[in-house]
Amino acid sequence: MNENDKPDSAACSAHHMAIRDTMDILAGKWKIPIIGTLSFGKKRFMVLIASIKGIAAKMLSKELQELELNGLVRRTVLDTKPVTVEYELTEYGHSLRPIINEMASWGKQHRERIMK
Repeated sequence: MNENDKPDSAACSAHHMAIRDTMDILAGKWKIPIIGTLSFGKKRFMVLIASIKGIAAKMLSKELQELELNGLVRRTVLDTKPVTVEYELTEYGHSLRPIINEMASWGKQHRERIMK
């Protein structure tokens, strides 16, 4: 490897920072299942609870707030009695779909490999 082949340290650092930022958004046990569930369309809170096995209401609420804060999820309060709330992915949230699909593909291959 000559000096021209060495990665630029600033570019490498920026690359790692971008990966870290992505991982911060997707980190934890519940964010990817929430995003995956919402990728099929709007859902009410209780439907999300029923769709994501094992998640507690308090945890779902916390994760939805974080996803909303990051611009990935839109929360809509409907004018109904009792009040109902729907959650959906924003256009920005839908931009994660290829990343999540690629993670699923890699995970499937990995599972097959280690189960041999």
